[in-house]
Amino acid sequence: MTRAVTLLLGVHAHQPVGNFPEVIEDAHRRCYKPFLETLNAYPDFRFAAHFSGWLLDWLRVRFPDDMEMLAGMVRRGQVEMFSSGDTEPVLAAIPHRDRVGQLTALNDKLTAWTGVRPQGAWLTERVWESAVVPALAETGIRYVTVDDYHFFCTGRSADELDGHFSTEEDGTRLDLFPISEALRYRLPFHPAHEVVAYLEQLADSGQRAAIYFDDIEKFGIWPETYDWVYNRGWLKALIEGVLASPRIRTATYADFHARQATRGIVYLPTASYSEMNEWTLPMPAAATYARLLASEKAAGRGDLHRPFIRGGIWRNFLSRYPEANWMHKRMQALSARLAALPAAPPDLTEALYRAQANDAYWHGLFGGLYLPHLRRAVWNNILALEAGLDRLQPRAPGRPDDMDLDGCRETLVTTPLLQIALRDDGLGAVHELSSYPMTHNFGDTLRRHSEHYHERIGAGPSQHDGSGIASAHDIVRFKHPVEASDVLPDPHPRVLWLDQLDGHTLADYRQADDSPVLFQREGIDKTYTVTAATIGVRWQLRGLAGRQFTTTLNLAMPSCDGFLGRYVQEDGHIPCGFGQTLDLPEATGLTLEDGVLGGLLRLTCAPGARVCGRPHHTVSQSEAGFEKIMQATEVSLGWTIPDDDCTLQLQITIEPRTP
Repeated sequence: MTRAVTLLLGVHAHQPVGNFPEVIEDAHRRCYKPFLETLNAYPDFRFAAHFSGWLLDWLRVRFPDDMEMLAGMVRRGQVEMFSSGDTEPVLAAIPHRDRVGQLTALNDKLTAWTGVRPQGAWLTERVWESAVVPALAETGIRYVTVDDYHFFCTGRSADELDGHFSTEEDGTRLDLFPISEALRYRLPFHPAHEVVAYLEQLADSGQRAAIYFDDIEKFGIWPETYDWVYNRGWLKALIEGVLASPRIRTATYADFHARQATRGIVYLPTASYSEMNEWTLPMPAAATYARLLASEKAAGRGDLHRPFIRGGIWRNFLSRYPEANWMHKRMQALSARLAALPAAPPDLTEALYRAQANDAYWHGLFGGLYLPHLRRAVWNNILALEAGLDRLQPRAPGRPDDMDLDGCRETLVTTPLLQIALRDDGLGAVHELSSYPMTHNFGDTLRRHSEHYHERIGAGPSQHDGSGIASAHDIVRFKHPVEASDVLPDPHPRVLWLDQLDGHTLADYRQADDSPVLFQREGIDKTYTVTAATIGVRWQLRGLAGRQFTTTLNLAMPSCDGFLGRYVQEDGHIPCGFGQTLDLPEATGLTLEDGVLGGLLRLTCAPGARVCGRPHHTVSQSEAGFEKIMQATEVSLGWTIPDDDCTLQLQITIEPRTP
């Protein structure tokens, strides 16, 4: 009797909330459409697919025929649609009530669209914490996919992982399918005939199932893959090779789950896929971890010892990147406010769910947190939600509280038009400057962080040898030239009104006990005022005559270095754009116009100051290579202190663009 292995092939399609329409359209043209068209021609090849709800909505509006083709494949039994949180949140990082709401939203959407209610769910970034089990089970999900690495950490071996297992949390059951890393690294990078041969070897060894579920973007969007997968026929060759082999069959996860018993009970540790263990670690721990793995691999012990050499977990991103943590804690607080309402308005619930989309909260191979437009989308929704809640239930004046659990108290100072966040961390600076009419946080910047992959920059581009094509994990490319100075980490956060005295950053301000808008240090009283759409700062200086005082504003301007962002002097002269260097010997005012945002910031100071402007860039990796990204416009105003008892003032007024 011929042994056969069941190939459980699943693909995951997702685009971040806030991604550029042209990027999504290109992804559809080069990946989603040709993948579905190719598979549609082979109805006997069964597989699973997950489209995040936000992306599915977008595609159904713009490419209805292609999405109807997918729905038809579901109805004829070729495709099983997997659910997840509707906007692709990391379920472990949001409250239980929102897990249930997000899952229910996509479950209902898929059922109404295809007529088939989903039984399986994709876990965003395969982040597993047992706390997510109740929400998944409560919404009708019977099984999820996680990485085989999760199982290796429990002592399981690869030859055991040929089916689903069961776990429970507080007596609630959920079944788990282990995704094969060996398959993840073969598809689509190895030649199709080699993949077929590998699957046949699994059949010969008695394996019941070969389990694959990974990003569909690897089939057309990753470098070199479109030509390889479609023009050179890799996908057709794989499909035809699998269908022609008597030792391989295909099935949906639902069919396999229905006819096969569980392999037994298992309790998984908090984990994600193995690459995440390194990405989530800060330097120098990430480098130490990578060297340890490399030494074990060189000694031939890599596969044997890897499950016992644990790196970080996904939540570490929130402690590693304060910018992500602030967004996350702001989102959590607003979720609690929304849940406290007698009935949550649908538009506010939608804003909350979009603010929970995972992409802007972390960073690995893809840009994620480093991409300003993704963070901006989160803040758009946070601020729209907050403004809506304030209309329904106005807030009392804010009191200092450690909102982000970093050991420093924050104070929110709010008007109907704007909000600032002051932190008692010694800097006496503004960490958030949000405009409600524009739903934009001008403090949404990112400092230069030390990243492990920066060590690879000096080696230069790498080359791929051998058959197939290189994975983006394994090759070094450069989208932009990068110098050593470009990756020097920032000693302080990129905040607003960050002060220096004689070139040294002032980090010893103390927030006054009786006034959260007053910060004091020897020789300086610094006071904030907020009225309508204007924020003002006054420094009262004593005994500092002749010394150099500078304050710096790190401003998130959506146009960045594009042609729609520019400085305008008081006389109307436009010296340059945000991507260039500005140097004014003396000015009492400056306007920053941003065509993408549709508004402007009007700066006025007294007395006149030296004004310098420059772009702030970070260097990050993406699937296309190392890239420099403009994060902020850095505007510095400097004075020579005229006498031993004087006042300096600077204010910003936020104005929407007039028609």
